[in-house]
Amino acid sequence: MKYAKLIFKNILRNKRRTLLTISSLVVSLFLIICLATILTGLVIAIAQPIRINDIVVVEGEFGSIEEITLTFVVVRLWDQRRLVLPVSYFTERPFQCWSRSSTELTGVVLLNVDYSVPVESVRAELGRIVKDSPHWNRRGWALEVTDSTEHTVVLRAQMSADDSSAAWKLRCEVRERLIGFLQQQCPESLPLVRTSAVAGAPTAKERRSA
Repeated sequence: MKYAKLIFKNILRNKRRTLLTISSLVVSLFLIICLATILTGLVIAIAQPIRINDIVVVEGEFGSIEEITLTFVVVRLWDQRRLVLPVSYFTERPFQCWSRSSTELTGVVLLNVDYSVPVESVRAELGRIVKDSPHWNRRGWALEVTDSTEHTVVLRAQMSADDSSAAWKLRCEVRERLIGFLQQQCPESLPLVRTSAVAGAPTAKERRSA
């Protein structure tokens, strides 16, 4: 009986030591994580890879930095949602910052059109559009043929704007007005599907009467 009591006391003592060891490890790990997070926040505060109101693309989402703390960063998305990320995200993962050195951006619009498109006429129309737009910052614009496929060519319109909001509105305006121009002035320049008859093949009328 005496030996059983001693064994039981040793078991209890060992359990307490084990629990204390596990508790110490958990607390230490928690403190390490907290300290690393705070140090990361200090690094961001000093190095400033991001700042309030910076335009960023994170996790495939477009938005602006709304709040920066020592532990997390709040990104206000374009549709007013909030994306909350740990500060370590901005030191461990790549992200896009559109306003790191300047808020000025270049907006790009791509149009797939037929080979018969009058490029010079479209370029002149783009010039009229951007000059009439309040979203253009008067820095620069261009229209280039950047690609071609077996059916279409690709026109690339680019225009400068002061910030991401103006660039977005300018892109939408240019895209809408260029499509309208092609529909009204050059409808033959819209993408077409060309077919050719094979010699000796029956026509549609002949197939219907057969």
